[in-house]
Amino acid sequence: MDRIIFHADANAFYASVEELLRPELKDVPMAVAGNPENRHGIILAKNERAKRFGVQTAETIWQAKRKCPDLVCVPPHHDRYQEISRDVNQIYLQYTDLVDRFGIDESFLDVTGTLHLFKKTPRELADALRARVRAEIGITISVGVSFCRAIAKLGSDYKKPDATTVIGREDLERIVWPLPVSALLYAGRKSVEALRQMKIETIGDLARADRLEIGKRLGKAGDLLWRYANGQDNEPVRSFYAPKELKSVGNGMTFRHDLRGEAEVRQGVMLLADSIAARMRSEAVQCTTVQVQIKDPNFKTIQRQQKLPRPTYLQREIAETAMGILRANWNFGAPIRLITLTGTDLVPAGEAHEQTSLFADADRARHQRLERLEDAMAKIRGKYGHESIGYGGPKGKDL
Repeated sequence: MDRIIFHADANAFYASVEELLRPELKDVPMAVAGNPENRHGIILAKNERAKRFGVQTAETIWQAKRKCPDLVCVPPHHDRYQEISRDVNQIYLQYTDLVDRFGIDESFLDVTGTLHLFKKTPRELADALRARVRAEIGITISVGVSFCRAIAKLGSDYKKPDATTVIGREDLERIVWPLPVSALLYAGRKSVEALRQMKIETIGDLARADRLEIGKRLGKAGDLLWRYANGQDNEPVRSFYAPKELKSVGNGMTFRHDLRGEAEVRQGVMLLADSIAARMRSEAVQCTTVQVQIKDPNFKTIQRQQKLPRPTYLQREIAETAMGILRANWNFGAPIRLITLTGTDLVPAGEAHEQTSLFADADRARHQRLERLEDAMAKIRGKYGHESIGYGGPKGKDL
């Protein structure tokens, strides 16, 4: 028997939550946007009225207001978004414990083993789910119902807002295959362009293409898309209560002013390294690779990474590695708008082997001293708050 998978996707989630906070916003074109004074002047989400004027996510506020002079821009309320997301998922959990959050505004549900408890067809259960979220939370969701995750995700996008779309195996050729390849889960811009060069435009074109040839041209990503196009997706829906595998820990910051000079850049790097080191410590993991991404005022982006000689969750070692990457790849006289720092290739703390060197004993002793220092700092912060203690350093401008 086929599985019965739901993909529940909140419609215009961020804008909908803002309308819950301020109902009068429903009657005007509104967008959730960053604070222009802090240079986060980008449209993050918009309501239906703003959408009618052609306002688009990721464009600048001034571009949006050229299209819609009466556009009301509101700041994001991230705590409220998280709270509403938790409330919605609590409703999902009353139907199955196999609820796999796929983002703040969407989740997969596997109701194969619980459908019989509700004496409803899959469509009826999806409709009941939509009605409950609308009545109890005040937002709308669209639900795709299918036999696997990839097609259920496609189903929730097929018809919006507030709709249920059921796609069975028998519907693949009629509903799915005429759609553009870009409608598939994980079909990124580069993959879509590569397939277009192969004269593959629709999901049906991909499904009928030679699998080996697709794999040769696009690698694992191409083989995955080919399988999705043919409805071949056996990925399970994880239990809501299963521990999540942490693959990386990162944090980024867009600065109030462009950073120039090594001292200012170091300040920014130290702040970011502090935050990801604290997260890794709390999760009892260490990174073996440090990745740095920077963006200049013209939005040119570079990304580099470096393997570490030993796993670490130490702020000082992460920051030193990041600064080494920047010295090798960036002119500190040029302005930096954004820095993102990420620890990747995570391992459980204390369980991995390190590379040896002529100076291994001295390196290890220094590492252990830093570890004791940062452990002590973590305890002080846990008792008196994060701002109670920190590293000293050059005092530059307010970042």
